[in-house]
Amino acid sequence: MQQRTIGSGPTSTDVSVLCLGTMHFGTHTPRETAFEVLDRFVDAGGTFLDTANNYNAWDAGGHGHESEDVIGAWLASRGLRDQVRIATKCGAAKKDPALPLSGTPPTNYQGLAAETIHREAATSLRHLGVDRLDVLYGHVDDRDTALEETVGAFGKLVVDGVVGVPGISNVTTWRVVEARETAARLGVEPYGVVQQQGGYVYPSPTPFRSNWVTGGMLDYAASTGVDGRPPLAVTVYSPLHQGAYTRADKPLFGGADHPSSRRRVEVLHEVARDLGATPNQVALAWLLGGPTPVIPIVGAHSVAQLDESLGALDLVLDDSLRVRLDEA
Repeated sequence: MQQRTIGSGPTSTDVSVLCLGTMHFGTHTPRETAFEVLDRFVDAGGTFLDTANNYNAWDAGGHGHESEDVIGAWLASRGLRDQVRIATKCGAAKKDPALPLSGTPPTNYQGLAAETIHREAATSLRHLGVDRLDVLYGHVDDRDTALEETVGAFGKLVVDGVVGVPGISNVTTWRVVEARETAARLGVEPYGVVQQQGGYVYPSPTPFRSNWVTGGMLDYAASTGVDGRPPLAVTVYSPLHQGAYTRADKPLFGGADHPSSRRRVEVLHEVARDLGATPNQVALAWLLGGPTPVIPIVGAHSVAQLDESLGALDLVLDDSLRVRLDEA
């Protein structure tokens, strides 16, 4: 599997162009199956794993660290720490465990104060059984905490050798730009990766939406990697829209259920039939071969599901097919 570099300077690292999402490992995906998926991913040349400190606490009744625990146990049993890069997240676990978590105020997120970042990084290290986090994302942008505090905390973790590449998720483009400018003023490592929801369908326009990747975000990322503007990589979660491209029982979500998206899914199926591929493979190939390359984060509940995603790596969309997909 091809690799690409994320981050800048001495803390940069190479990761595979597909990232394995492990959100339900340890709950919906049993440990034995998770181990099989992880083994297959590494056998295929995959090196990039994505987790968080609160997965499974949302909808599976877990404590949140189950996915990290499974990865830690797998690393210990396989001895592969040097062969994989691990990204985890902090800031979106419940601040008050007794209260509900919501995407709209009051969110009850832990937030990205310096104390929280340092505490949760240490906790994730313990659950993963490692001494360094290759990537640590702020899971949800925190506008109630000064950027100087948040960015400074990530920067200190980099200096201390605890984190390789700092990142941010579920954030608007202007906040990414301001955070990176703040890092430059403070003389610390800037966000080197941003993670957003993204894929072949798009949500309907709204005055404010912070979780989807936008053309502006991709344009900004494409402009980086030059003097005075350190590189910024983009990873995208839910690139297969949680199965909605191929399952009639899974609706498009997050504002994407509208006529334009439904027409794009039809074209996705048409192109897949012409190529002898699956719609999911075409959707991933479309992302991988775009004008601004992104790193899709693919989840898998089985080796078969992972193998389908891996099939996208060998799928080439020529210019005519890409135009057909783009114009839908």
